[in-house]
Amino acid sequence: MQQQLIDSFGRQMDYVRLAVTDRCNLRCQYCMPAHGIEIAPRADLLTFKEMYRIIRVLTELGVTKVRLTGGEPFVRKDFVKFLEMLSFNDLLEAINITTNGAMISKHIPTLEQLEKIKHINLSIDSLQKEKFHQITRRDVFPEVYETFEALEKSSLNLKLNVVVQAGFNTDEIVDFVALTKDKNVAVRFIEEMPFNGKGQREMKENWNYAKILEEIKSQFEIVPIVSEKSSTSRNFSIDGHKGSVGIIPAFTRTICSDCNRIRVTPTGTFKNCLFDDGVFNIRDFLRKGASNEDLKELFLSLVKEKPENGFVAEANRKKGDVSESMSTIGG
Repeated sequence: MQQQLIDSFGRQMDYVRLAVTDRCNLRCQYCMPAHGIEIAPRADLLTFKEMYRIIRVLTELGVTKVRLTGGEPFVRKDFVKFLEMLSFNDLLEAINITTNGAMISKHIPTLEQLEKIKHINLSIDSLQKEKFHQITRRDVFPEVYETFEALEKSSLNLKLNVVVQAGFNTDEIVDFVALTKDKNVAVRFIEEMPFNGKGQREMKENWNYAKILEEIKSQFEIVPIVSEKSSTSRNFSIDGHKGSVGIIPAFTRTICSDCNRIRVTPTGTFKNCLFDDGVFNIRDFLRKGASNEDLKELFLSLVKEKPENGFVAEANRKKGDVSESMSTIGG
């Protein structure tokens, strides 16, 4: 019987989010300041070999899914080779990727060939070229929209991630929902987080789960979909629509009780929760010569420290308020 990553609340961890880089080609205003963030020196980042090893050990402890994020993962040189390498891990069932879509269109055929790659989450916060430019501070809307259409036609499952920003794109919620009529896409609205790189954006209105839901219901009749227990979103279908709609209560944190995930940042910090300030640096542990058995023992003990929910994690922080850039944490 293999050992499993079970926390002190009886939750089994079977999903890891691994950020492969803190670099990004966009400068989204809720994620980082206009001048960017202080990026980690390359030598501080985990190498792909180190990442492969961490994932391998985690899969031997029952992790079956990995989500690769950034920054923007495709910014990192040889990321596609890393995907091919990860695909050889026979214990891994699914490799999912979160991307902003500006650099991936040429890689779609390769992604389709790697059968473990199941889901692509595309971050897109506006369907209007000018507004997209304002949010991302980069003029790449045509490329991103083209990628969206190519992914929708591909064999990959596509989700659109839309961060709802008060006073900025809330008037587009119904436009995003309308996309699901003819396109097989899951549109997921995400409550804006306070991780906007030292409070770059003042939030005047609180667009929480209930308010987003109310806005959708103003124009569409929605029916709840029963999602798997550990789903981060509350999902809905609309009669006659190909796609579906979901809301992620990221900030109000009503999804913590079934949490099945852990995180590893680009520099190798292990996080039990998005809201904690990191519990251990795996990179240094590896580079000091830790064996795979040492790693296993480490992961089993770290998971026991997982807090009950994001509020507890935030209260236990030693480094003050939550204000890192999402690019540093791994979106």
